[in-house]
Amino acid sequence: MKKSNILAISIVIFILIFYSCDKVTDGKMNIEIVTSPSILVTSNSHYVSNRAPLVPSALIKLPLGAIQPQNWLKECMERQAEGLMGNLGEISAWLQKENNAWLSNDGKGAWGWEEVPYWLKGYLNSAYILGDKTMINESQIWIDAAINSQRSDGNFGPVIISEKDGSQDFWSNMIMLYCLQSYYEYTQDERIIDLMSKYFKFQLSLPDENLLSKTQYWQHIRGGDNLHSVLWLYNRTGEKWLLDLAKKLHRVTAPWSKRDNTLEEIRNWKEVREGMVWPDWYGKLIDWHNVNVAQCFREPAQYYLVSGDKQDLQATYDNFDIIREYFGQVPGGMFGADENARPGYDDPRQGIETCGIVEQMNSDEHMIRITGDIFWADHAEKVAFNTLPAAFTPDFKSLRYITSPNMVLNDNKNHRPGIMNDGPFLMMNPFSSRCCQHNHGQGWPYLSENLWMATPDNGLAAVIYAANNVKAKVGDGTEVSIITKSNYPFEEDVTFTVKCKKEDVFPLYFRIPGWCKSASIVVNDKKVQILPEAGKYIKLEKYWQNNDKITLSLPKELNVRKWENNHNSVSVNYGPLTFSLKIGEAYVKKESDKTAIGDSKWQKGVDKEKWPSFEIHPNTAWNYGLVLDASNPESSFELELKPWPKDNFPFTNASVPYVLKAKGKKIPAWKLDQYGLAGELQDSPVISDEPMEILELVPMGASRLRVSSIPVIGEDGKVWK
Repeated sequence: MKKSNILAISIVIFILIFYSCDKVTDGKMNIEIVTSPSILVTSNSHYVSNRAPLVPSALIKLPLGAIQPQNWLKECMERQAEGLMGNLGEISAWLQKENNAWLSNDGKGAWGWEEVPYWLKGYLNSAYILGDKTMINESQIWIDAAINSQRSDGNFGPVIISEKDGSQDFWSNMIMLYCLQSYYEYTQDERIIDLMSKYFKFQLSLPDENLLSKTQYWQHIRGGDNLHSVLWLYNRTGEKWLLDLAKKLHRVTAPWSKRDNTLEEIRNWKEVREGMVWPDWYGKLIDWHNVNVAQCFREPAQYYLVSGDKQDLQATYDNFDIIREYFGQVPGGMFGADENARPGYDDPRQGIETCGIVEQMNSDEHMIRITGDIFWADHAEKVAFNTLPAAFTPDFKSLRYITSPNMVLNDNKNHRPGIMNDGPFLMMNPFSSRCCQHNHGQGWPYLSENLWMATPDNGLAAVIYAANNVKAKVGDGTEVSIITKSNYPFEEDVTFTVKCKKEDVFPLYFRIPGWCKSASIVVNDKKVQILPEAGKYIKLEKYWQNNDKITLSLPKELNVRKWENNHNSVSVNYGPLTFSLKIGEAYVKKESDKTAIGDSKWQKGVDKEKWPSFEIHPNTAWNYGLVLDASNPESSFELELKPWPKDNFPFTNASVPYVLKAKGKKIPAWKLDQYGLAGELQDSPVISDEPMEILELVPMGASRLRVSSIPVIGEDGKVWK
């Protein structure tokens, strides 16, 4: 059979299986239910997408600044800009300008590793999204310095050389490339294209053993970020040698598709619970460091764009499932690794670094663009709404290193080995933990940038929901604005108003979350004649006119999930929101320099009184189990609506728009253990002779102290010992 015939048959099969599920015409509007925007019809005329021979883009990122968040998302970003992230330049020793290696032309000096670009990822993008001139000017200093640091061989940035084999450490440059790409998206400064071209030629010239050498642990594990930037540049220049570099980078990066790794090949810090032997499944991942997993599990999918091999794509889905099978049987979207996942430690009191939270969101956003799969958008929302907000104090001036689903005390004590980390890793401290202190800022701006994406057929897709204004080119080049109004995820309706100077025909795609069973959509007061399907997009294509209005309704239902592999505990969900037992939170102010971890550093002369740390102690009981109707557990809860907070910040116990009322009983034997942590779960159901009480549950993201994996009370259970 001719290759052309094989290709034609493959395209037909792909379209039938992957693309169209249902289609109707309603007046002058075509309506379809699709699993992903079609990648075979055409390529977007207005925004840079994947060039051949790369796998075509399913969705395409809009440039930085195209989307302006509103309501609670804007409030989070403004608080972050006014809080720790926006002031780190005057606080952190790594960001001081004197003798800073990132500001030197020869790459020499102090303070020259990951902290500057980590911080700049969030700071620069927030600056342009918020239009803050002071932040923009500060960002420009660091961008110009990075550009001016390029040397004759093409290398740039701080010079970090391994004493073991003389190889370059490229890790911190990988982060700075993210910053340069964002800057280019907004400014179109061609210096970025020139710098990256020369730099990647330098990388291509190196022998394999000197590119992402194993002697530099972080770069070897995290080579997927380097690969991403190479493909970003290829899509803008079309230089074929960049594909050779992409293949080379994949070859020398840690093998995230490999499933038979030995303990010697797995190089992260390792520990197994006393009395256990190393389980065979531990070899399924090349690394179990929490941030590495959240950041690097996607590397095979990124390489899939080059290889076209579906097995590479599947490897990323498998990586996601593996970490959650053994350490992620918990609500909130993440997994309980503390810093490094340890066999035998999988209770919901184990946590995730704040770095891991924001890197998981970034990975989800990458995966949405690569696959168009709504699963990744659902997951990004789950992490953003339930896990990220609780990692910070409400004013965003302090954060904690570790956040877990069951967390009933934050203090400055050492909780090892209950958690892996040895030191005061649970309290809110603005100076503690050099990685999360600088890296946390990317979470909200990156989420904002991915609310909408361009589609290959010159349309737009509403991928993640929050109030915003987007400006983009569609159809034959018409610039359109769409105003999105909603307090989603705390409201069911999301309204979109189209603003355009002339009518044009183009598709709009709206994601129907996997949890939503009864979505509906109205266009200009007329309900569309096809039912949206959970986990798919509804595509509306017509001649859009100024002031056209779309209302998407996403009704939420209560859902009780049993975690069989975590002692039959349960979590309670309402749409994308997960609820936690409401625990009274007493903040205890502490001196930051006396409660920070050992490698914390800040600038001389910083007024530490302005940047205190906080312990958070429970001032109400937390050791409860839920009393549920076994035949209909969802009927055991009463939903109480509360007013929307005047300050547009719904992520505190006092400001939440929803409260669930439920019945429960105390479990007297469930106490803080010898490590100062909530005692590990025991099997539910649990027998309790305590009196019945009315409990309140609040959204998990609003709870700095919380019990989110909750035991169940039952007469057929056992007594907690």
